Amino acid sequence: MTIVTHAHADLRPEVVGFYDEATSSVQYVVRDPLSRSCAVIDPVLDFDAHSGGIRTRSADLLLRHIEEQGLRLEWILDTHPHADHLSAAAYLREVTGAPTGIGDHVTEVQRLWKGLYHLPGSFRTDGSQWDRLFADGDRLMVGGMKMTVLLSPGHTLCSVTYVTGDAAFVHDTLFMPDSGTARADFPGGDAVALWRSIQRILMLPDQTRLFTGHDYRPHSRPAAWESTVGEQKAGNAHVTGMDEARFVAMRTGRDRSLPLPDLILPALQVNIAAGHLPAPEDDGRRYLKIPLDAFPDAPWPEPHHA
Repeated sequence: MTIVTHAHADLRPEVVGFYDEATSSVQYVVRDPLSRSCAVIDPVLDFDAHSGGIRTRSADLLLRHIEEQGLRLEWILDTHPHADHLSAAAYLREVTGAPTGIGDHVTEVQRLWKGLYHLPGSFRTDGSQWDRLFADGDRLMVGGMKMTVLLSPGHTLCSVTYVTGDAAFVHDTLFMPDSGTARADFPGGDAVALWRSIQRILMLPDQTRLFTGHDYRPHSRPAAWESTVGEQKAGNAHVTGMDEARFVAMRTGRDRSLPLPDLILPALQVNIAAGHLPAPEDDGRRYLKIPLDAFPDAPWPEPHHA
């Protein structure tokens, strides 16, 4: 695929979100209504931490939708290497042949986590596991729709927002207004950068639809993942009425109390490789590495009682 600088920028993309109960994640199919071309954003590979089992049920829902609607998949996009689910980008690429993409600062994340996992020297940290690395301001085509990439660091070093027409896919930067914002305490995270990324997103027109990457359903409300810039300005629980200093103090204090996501250590070693699972060892089985005591100061989750 070629990065271009022109297209039908005024088209309203059609967006279908698929909510994954197990990880509270949302994966998206975004469609150009004129050409029937589409992109997938943040696909989920199912992983059972108890058994080590891998399934493709969530990603197969996307494939079934694409087939039923007669769509043509042109891009498989991740907004960042996720800490709470495994990416299905490699699986979808294998099945469909569509190219994969992510922000170009992923190389910094790869170098950081390569050290944490003590990965072998053969693990590449040049981002070559993806077909395309996008710089801030790059544009790509999904049929006749132009999609612009905005670097949105803070949650991670390499987070990006994909903007097309009146839709923006903001990953873990902004949640639904009643849930506030993403944490910024993972390796490479930065609360100041997160605030500034949020302000950049909120400079989009008020009617811009924002599609978030997670919804944790506060007060057990139904899952939701679409808001607008105007709604976020008016009522985001962590942003409205705040300035940078107050936000950073709030975010930093809140993050100190949060346990790490359940799947962060299994997920990152797969996700910094574009969703490729580790190569089989000489017994034919694949293995994930869990670095012990890599985060000694992280709070432990509350115990679950049967």
